[in-house]
Amino acid sequence: MSELDVTISAETARDAQAIERLHERTFGPGRFVLSAYRLREHVDHLLDLSFTARIGTLLVGSVRQLPICIGDTPALMLGPLTVEPPFRSRGVGRLLLDRSLQDAKARGHRLVILVGDEPYYSRVGFKAVPKGRATMPGPVDYSRLLVVELVEGAFEGVSGDIRPDWSKAR
Repeated sequence: MSELDVTISAETARDAQAIERLHERTFGPGRFVLSAYRLREHVDHLLDLSFTARIGTLLVGSVRQLPICIGDTPALMLGPLTVEPPFRSRGVGRLLLDRSLQDAKARGHRLVILVGDEPYYSRVGFKAVPKGRATMPGPVDYSRLLVVELVEGAFEGVSGDIRPDWSKAR
């Protein structure tokens, strides 16, 4: 990262349009049919646990977290995590990921799930959710459903449908 001077900041409402354009460029229109997006339709992401990466004033990355439940257990869903293509493989995503997990733990959250590539996310402790332990709305590749415990043992005995945390729904 020595060649990049990256600033990680909490997302603000003013960032919404630039982040949406970033998602459009990096994920395309097909993103709206994904199971994770179905959850995002019903509950807003948490601004204090969602972050941007900037080089100067240029937005080069973003990560969001939203409140969900797995069965009756509160958790967070991380994503999307995205970085502008020219800045990938340069540590920007890892900075965003580390900050989002550190702040979630500091605020008392115990579990974070996501749908993503295990080789990438396992570097910060994510593991595959055991088959049948949690179900997503709509189609999902369950081999990509991952969880990290921010508190040791927090996923023990947790199972059920993954749904928006209705207490925080719009």
